[in-house]
Amino acid sequence: MYKINCYNVIKEEAKKLFTSEYVETSLEEADGVLIRSTNIHNVEMPKSVCCIARAGIGVNTIPYEKYAKEGIVVFNTPGANANGVKEMTILGLILSQRDIIGSINWVKSIKDDPNIVEKVELEKSKYAGYELKGKNLGIIGLGAIGGLVANTAVELGMNVLGYDPYISITHAWGLSKNITRVTTLESLFEVSDVITIHVPLKEDTKNMINSDAISKMKDGVVIINFARDAIVSDVDMIDALNKHKVAKYITDFPNPLTVKMDNTIVIPHLGGSTKESENNCAIQAVRELMDYLENGNINNSVNYPTLDAGVCRSVKRITINHYNVSGMISKFANILSASNINIARMYNNSLDNFAYTILDLDSDVETDTLNKIKEIDGVLRVRVLGGIK
Repeated sequence: MYKINCYNVIKEEAKKLFTSEYVETSLEEADGVLIRSTNIHNVEMPKSVCCIARAGIGVNTIPYEKYAKEGIVVFNTPGANANGVKEMTILGLILSQRDIIGSINWVKSIKDDPNIVEKVELEKSKYAGYELKGKNLGIIGLGAIGGLVANTAVELGMNVLGYDPYISITHAWGLSKNITRVTTLESLFEVSDVITIHVPLKEDTKNMINSDAISKMKDGVVIINFARDAIVSDVDMIDALNKHKVAKYITDFPNPLTVKMDNTIVIPHLGGSTKESENNCAIQAVRELMDYLENGNINNSVNYPTLDAGVCRSVKRITINHYNVSGMISKFANILSASNINIARMYNNSLDNFAYTILDLDSDVETDTLNKIKEIDGVLRVRVLGGIK
């Protein structure tokens, strides 16, 4: 029986995926936790918890590095809300060139004027804008969201430039042949009329759009941020807007600074807030959680490496969360060999300081043998999963 804690309300469509082997329980007894955007930096996870699945992309509310040291795998759901964010980004592109919001507010302000029809025809020209066709769009990040934005922008007649040194083969295959790949941010900054950001918030992307980056952009550039607020330096953005270096900033992240910026459209974090996106995120989170609990497979983790060994066809499967140090595999093998246990298949991968190993065994494993593996310096968690049923 697997025990699941829904730390936040999770969509019923997703919860229906759980089989009879799953039961919802308190956090104190849980094996896995489902969470949305709640901040849990001050939450101490019980020792029973071995995985946390975030129904969404951002994990800045989760102390995933701390949890990695406790052998807790943290998942997120990249791509699940991609279409919703893409549509909002395209809306941002349109709003950046046409003062739709200003014009709507103006019409509301004259709603009681009996000559409203004539007045609209006389004064609507002050809200005339520009078309997207022919504009240069620079996209930072060509993953699940950025790729969709790029392809749609091509269909709108824009000249699309993309920067992503870490693009996967899968995402690369999905891009239109009309997208120009640039190898440096500087070359993208120099020619883009509009720049949209679609990268995760990490140490190397924090304040990526700062005064130095903005100084390399065209005068009157438009910047769109539906990624994460801290990717753009708010202080530097204020200065760039005041100097008209940046013509307009469109962001999905209200805070005490962005809501007071001139020439800025601030949206209340609605990028992935659609029924479809919320369902997709929840469903993907549940599937990731189930696959890890049942099979030990890791896909879309932010603190442990990807490792998918499929379904175990051997007698038993051992999964080991450990530090990424030399000699660990041989230590595991030696202990199992001393107990006359044959390793049918072995899988291993690493991510920065952490590694993960899956061992499929031809026979059962005794508690004493497991304890010896657990006692190895650098081992963080050991799980035993059933094999052939």
